[in-house]
Amino acid sequence: MAFEEVLKAVFPLLDGVDLASCMAVSKQWRDIASDDYLWKCLCSKRWPSMCKRPNPPSVTYYKLYQTFCRRQHRRTLLPPRISFDDLEFFIDIWAETTLLFSEVVPGSVLQPGFKIPPSGVCDLLKFHLEGSEYKMTLPVEPRFTIPAGQNQNVSVSVMVGRKDSNKVARIINKSMFDYIDRSSYRALAFDYLDISPVYPFLSGIRAWISLLFMEDGNEEVIDVFGIQMDFCDVANSKEEVLWLLDMLDWK
Repeated sequence: MAFEEVLKAVFPLLDGVDLASCMAVSKQWRDIASDDYLWKCLCSKRWPSMCKRPNPPSVTYYKLYQTFCRRQHRRTLLPPRISFDDLEFFIDIWAETTLLFSEVVPGSVLQPGFKIPPSGVCDLLKFHLEGSEYKMTLPVEPRFTIPAGQNQNVSVSVMVGRKDSNKVARIINKSMFDYIDRSSYRALAFDYLDISPVYPFLSGIRAWISLLFMEDGNEEVIDVFGIQMDFCDVANSKEEVLWLLDMLDWK
């Protein structure tokens, strides 16, 4: 059997990645491997209905396979239109009618998070704080405490203001810290973001806020040393968070 006949017998057995690699070996291999019938066979395994037409829906079946067989790489975002220097966050935490914490936090302060977690933090929480997900963390000084079992009576509100336009948007509206993760020493609350009507297909995006507390052996109280906010459902970088905040329903 001639060498060319061997290639024609073997190439139909290959997957798309290997067949494409064969096209780089030599001109002879490329001429054989670029036969669109081979690529139609590969396309028929992925999209059988698209191969029922007499002609390919794109220029060639090779082009169709090349374009759609692989997951698209993550696209680079354009520079955000706002920066953390433009923002300030209004954070209020209540235990029923008692105000536990109330601060206006500049975006430049909230954005960096903990550079070094404080001593006494459990290993699992330290791992969470040092993780790759983008989180905004505020050290709480002085600390405040919550009696254990009363976390469901504790609520939080977060608003954000823009210095460049004097507009305000809501991030969290009186949400309750109704879940305590004792393994990582966090009390969590969330709310759904109010997205501008300019983006009608964006909905169901959550803002998460956590009270970070110490591993001090006292289960009677929650000793809060930090507050953390993130949008890790959809935004995992500084640029993504800024784009998301820019899409809020600013008033």
